Amino acid sequence: MAAETARPVDSMEALSEKIARMRKAQARFALYSQEQVDRIFRAAALAANEARIPLAKMAVRETGMGVVEDKVIKNNYAAEYIYHQYKDEKTCGVIQEDRAFGYKVVAEPLGLIAAVIPTTNPTSTAIFKALIALKTRNAILISPHPRAKECTIEAARIVLEAAVKAGAPEEIIGWIDSPTLEMTNELMRESDCILATGGPGMVHAAYSSGKPALGVGAGNTPAIIDDTADIRMAVSSIIHSKTFDNGMICASEQSVTVLDPVYQAVRDEFEKRGCYFLKEDEMDKLRKTMMINGSLNAKIVGQPASAIAELAGFQVPKATRVLIGEVSSVEPSEAFAHEKLSPVLAMYRAENFDEAIAKAERLVADGGYGHTASLYVDLKEQEKLARFSEAMKTCRILINTPSSQGGIGDLYNFRLTPSLTLGCGSWGGNSVSDNVGIRNLLNYKKVAERRENMLWFRTPGKIYFKQGCMPVALEELRSYYNKKRCFVVTDSFLFENGFTRPIEEKLSEMGIQYTLFSDVQPDPTLANARAGVKVMESFKPDSIIAFGGGSAMDAAKIMWLLYEHPEAEFSEMSLRYIDIRKKIYTFPKMGEKCYFIAIPTSSGTGSEMTPFAVITDESTGVKYPITDYELMPDMAIVDTDNMMTQPRGLTAASGIDAMTHALEAYASMMASDYTDALAIKAMQEIFRYLPRAYEDGSDREARDHMANASALAGMAFANAFLGVCHSMAHKLGAYHHIPHGVANALLINYVLQFNANEKPPKMGTFPQYEYPHTLERYAEAARACGVKGEDDRKVLEAFLEKLTELKHAVGIKDSIRDYGIREEDFLATLDEMTEHAFDDQCTGANPRYPLMQEIREMYLMAYYGKPYHEMSEE
Repeated sequence: MAAETARPVDSMEALSEKIARMRKAQARFALYSQEQVDRIFRAAALAANEARIPLAKMAVRETGMGVVEDKVIKNNYAAEYIYHQYKDEKTCGVIQEDRAFGYKVVAEPLGLIAAVIPTTNPTSTAIFKALIALKTRNAILISPHPRAKECTIEAARIVLEAAVKAGAPEEIIGWIDSPTLEMTNELMRESDCILATGGPGMVHAAYSSGKPALGVGAGNTPAIIDDTADIRMAVSSIIHSKTFDNGMICASEQSVTVLDPVYQAVRDEFEKRGCYFLKEDEMDKLRKTMMINGSLNAKIVGQPASAIAELAGFQVPKATRVLIGEVSSVEPSEAFAHEKLSPVLAMYRAENFDEAIAKAERLVADGGYGHTASLYVDLKEQEKLARFSEAMKTCRILINTPSSQGGIGDLYNFRLTPSLTLGCGSWGGNSVSDNVGIRNLLNYKKVAERRENMLWFRTPGKIYFKQGCMPVALEELRSYYNKKRCFVVTDSFLFENGFTRPIEEKLSEMGIQYTLFSDVQPDPTLANARAGVKVMESFKPDSIIAFGGGSAMDAAKIMWLLYEHPEAEFSEMSLRYIDIRKKIYTFPKMGEKCYFIAIPTSSGTGSEMTPFAVITDESTGVKYPITDYELMPDMAIVDTDNMMTQPRGLTAASGIDAMTHALEAYASMMASDYTDALAIKAMQEIFRYLPRAYEDGSDREARDHMANASALAGMAFANAFLGVCHSMAHKLGAYHHIPHGVANALLINYVLQFNANEKPPKMGTFPQYEYPHTLERYAEAARACGVKGEDDRKVLEAFLEKLTELKHAVGIKDSIRDYGIREEDFLATLDEMTEHAFDDQCTGANPRYPLMQEIREMYLMAYYGKPYHEMSEE
């Protein structure tokens, strides 16, 4: 496009020309309608979200700071949460009107925005600022940090190309290719408004430019742990925050003050969770390294704890999460009392709550005015909460919340506006006190208590079970729903061997016309689904029956979707999300043309109970799990008569698949009392009846219980979701054609051992998940299945052995290699599988947030069949 071939902005003359062209583009953009703007905003958000991983990699490679996986989250957040927050906001023309009083509000853009982007968040901040500029019909010209210019420019370019493709003027987003202080100052002087994120010097320059500026101040966030606090949650939250992108979020805790009665317990908990308490000589070395001539040493910013220690001249364990210095002084002369932008934390002791507040006030005064303060306390202690809120001169007061993730909004409190530019109000010398967004004019002081988000339990509208129930249930198509035309989806084996005949006979008996599509492939592709849709469009059914295993269910769901909504974009519906309720892609309403009935013929996928479908893109070979409750079947019919002829291999694979569903649902961050009961019952039934069903396929009792176990596990994971085992299994199956259930079986022991770590490098982000406790959860499940042991760890070890025995009893081999996958082929795909597994939708609910290297290690151990107890604890 024209913008790509335009003259680089590498001189003052080129900058002036660029500003003139962008002003013309903005003048045209200012005339756009709300519909046009919203279409552009959505397209830009989708494009930014698609590029979250390559941009994260690029940022770490260029700056040498931070963690790729955490920057992926920030990029994802910058696109998804900002889009979700503002997608329905009116920003064009009349946005509010009261005819009775003759009052209206008209929205007009400011014009040209100058955006200064920091090196700490070079891509996510660029995405965030570009999106809010597009939503408000402003042009935005970006000045990247010189040490991060390539990744910042790439982020801006991606957003610009998507916006232009959706109809925006070609030069509505621009950037300085070779940034200098002189050019940045000129840009600020020539702009209409400045969005400044960076060091104090840059923010001061923005406010001194003579133009309106939305600048943000430095953070020096103090945290207090009261003696009424939940210590495990408090410590885990602080570690979760402090290690996020190696501590580069400006809201990250810089100090923690602990009340005397719980000081030792808090200290012990930090040590238990992998933090390192510095010795006096190590603290002296680190003081000299952290602060040079009164300023933060840029070499420690965004580095892991072990690297910072090495830079200071001492060694700590490589897996150390946070370096903690126990100090007493809160004066500026103490290096630990300053903002550190790294996994280094000051820890203070206070005799009482008043002393703790006094320390926090002094720390805020030293470079943190207006930013963020954090308190961990029992919410019954409302008087303490009020005193803390009144004392803190900060615009974000976070209660029982990791401050990095809590401060940016909409993760742990859903009224706090999502943003990557956090205003500090007049206290911090800023023009805004809010989390910067599309509307910021006044100072607002907010107290945000941690809250658990609403959970849910959804199932098909009707569920029929027990042997022989199918013809009775199908009767409702005529007697209750008055259906006339039915489309049956199955596979060729079931059709050619007469298994669909009872359905065909029942439909004929009821006078319902039907057509049958039996060309479902074992791993259905988009092309396969579209072939079915073509038949549907000719036949025009009012009901669909999916008959078969997971493949038939998946294919039928996608056919259903494309039949009712042919305009649906697969690339958008398969885009990964953090929260199912906040996806950029809004799933279309289903059921307006067809009623959907799912009838399983195998005991494993549980697909008849779930809103999931897995489809393969034939052009790339990659499997995509698609999730939305609109895909939940209207009716599920679990009739054992349809399952009596499952071959042994399918019995084994589907049975272990169901076991993995139950285990991952039970350990999920989104597990609830409702899903727990189903998952436990499913596990009990599978341990008892899967070997019987495998040994004797005609054992009706075993088949019946396995059918129910599969359905129960399906309902559990339909509501609690799955985890990294399924993420890895999806990719192992896609790349090496190992059956899905077998892939899960080969990986599940390693995943259980991985998740059971009580001091994981990263824990998952979900408000009801307060601290790592998966070992305890697995032990609960194991004991419910009859496993005993002297403590939770011993119980887990015995449980893993029990799972291994179950797998052996049904013919599952010990390693990926045992299934004929050549080592060179496996290793050639390992890195790509690892990245795709990390980005798989199922990863999001896993209780331990996996790093790509950790996924890679599990793949390798599973390939060679190494004992799972040899897995690293770090």
